[in-house]
Amino acid sequence: MQIPFLSFSPQHHPIREEVLAAIARVYDSQWYVLGQAVTDFEAAYAAFNQVEHCVGVANGLDALHLSLIALNIGPGDEVIVPSNTYIATWLAVSFVGATPVPVEPSATTYNLDPALIEAAITPRTKAIMPVHLYGQACEMTAIMAVARRHNLVVVEDNAQAQGATADGGLTGSFGNANGTSFYPGKNLGALGDGGAITTNDAEIAQRLRSLRNYGSQKKYYNEVIGYNSRLDEMQAAVLSVKLPYLPDWTRQRQQVAARYNDLLAGIEGLQLPVVAAGSTHVYHLYVVRTNQRDALQQHLAAQGIGTLIHYPVPPHMQQAYAHLQLPAGRFPIAEELAATSLSLPMWPGMTEEHVAAVADAVRSFFN
Repeated sequence: MQIPFLSFSPQHHPIREEVLAAIARVYDSQWYVLGQAVTDFEAAYAAFNQVEHCVGVANGLDALHLSLIALNIGPGDEVIVPSNTYIATWLAVSFVGATPVPVEPSATTYNLDPALIEAAITPRTKAIMPVHLYGQACEMTAIMAVARRHNLVVVEDNAQAQGATADGGLTGSFGNANGTSFYPGKNLGALGDGGAITTNDAEIAQRLRSLRNYGSQKKYYNEVIGYNSRLDEMQAAVLSVKLPYLPDWTRQRQQVAARYNDLLAGIEGLQLPVVAAGSTHVYHLYVVRTNQRDALQQHLAAQGIGTLIHYPVPPHMQQAYAHLQLPAGRFPIAEELAATSLSLPMWPGMTEEHVAAVADAVRSFFN
């Protein structure tokens, strides 16, 4: 049986006519930039995320970058980031001229360890950027407490965890400004790039709307040096169709993960996902760990099962960040995760047969 790492078909096929109708409405409106589709989606996503404001932007990296600008983070400042995130988190910090300061994750949940943050704080620290990695909410109550003690702002990287909760609050609702991504493979994905920023601060939201649009709130009048980073009308229309389905798609992901947990339990040498107390997981990715990762990936590929590695090289070991002079061994948990993690197939619409076939193939490798 061929089982791809990701298939859009079970999500996209049932809503095809709705999506095409939404695209046609934008086409016929003859208004293609910052029109009604974006306005409607921003209102719907703000309501979904239980925040006052949503500002649509071109992609998830821009969402983080513009959030930092809106919070006055810049040259000379330091931002605490996870040592094991996708590089976009670090890039956003670099874009504003600040320095990313890595902190190790929990070795069990893979999310930023709140107990390690304070040791990394210096007089130059201005922000904490927690990443809800793989779809699991960070321990936000503890992180926010650290931020309050040290008068720091918080920017959540919520690209992988739309709809996850920490102590009952939604990811993307805790921080001062929070970025998310609608890259097609995300839990709520567009048909191309897209992103958004969520916030409860009206002043920050107003600043962001200007920053995304050349620094302008009135056409041809520019208050600040801004950017061209606007959520596309077509993508906003598609996202508005998809958003009401997201809770059901999330339940399906959680059901697939629960079945994986049952079928893969007890395999010696294989570590399954662990969910922190008080947090929920929406399983953007289902990540297992083994010291035989590469051999397992090859074994699964030989049986027609697609997998990916998230992520094979930690940011501090990327050539792009060689100037920070953070040598191999400096962040051992991040490096171990990079060497041992493997993402198994995960998407809404995976059947029991799919999950059982993947689990059988994994068991056959260890047996």
